[in-house]
Amino acid sequence: MTPWFFGYGSLVNTATHSYPAARPARLAGYRRIWVAAERADVVYLSVHAAEGGQIDGLVAQVPGADWAALDVRETGYTRHDVTAHVSTSDATGPVAVYQVPSETTQTANGHHILLSYLDVVVQGFLREFGQAGAEAFFATTDNWHIPVQDDRASPRYPRAQRLTSQEQALTERLLAQVQ
Repeated sequence: MTPWFFGYGSLVNTATHSYPAARPARLAGYRRIWVAAERADVVYLSVHAAEGGQIDGLVAQVPGADWAALDVRETGYTRHDVTAHVSTSDATGPVAVYQVPSETTQTANGHHILLSYLDVVVQGFLREFGQAGAEAFFATTDNWHIPVQDDRASPRYPRAQRLTSQEQALTERLLAQVQ
């Protein structure tokens, strides 16, 4: 059986990867969270268990169960089986999610969210789930008190994408509502 992953952030933006059969899915019992890790001055999008929580994202196949490339992309995250928590009729094998390990997180003093990273995530949700999906991303994500660094002119995020002016305006409007 081919394994699948559940993407809840940048992996929702299919312009950032070429994994086949990406399909909408929902992960029950979790919320997204911005977390600071000891390895950088930026925060990472992760998930944490939350009773009653649910987040939308995409599931996609990992051909040949070859996790190596995805594990490299998700360096600093650990992979966890969430098959029992994912609702989709398309995933026919086990489903894993990547999560920043709690033992590597720290207080977000001096850390920030990269706007180029947030742009990629919002663009993905907008394309896959429409404006309501982008709004739901913000509503189901915690730790919006962390400052955002505007790096659009010189993106630090390695998979940064070009956004339309409408996509940028949506990100800025939704961000203003939560900060």
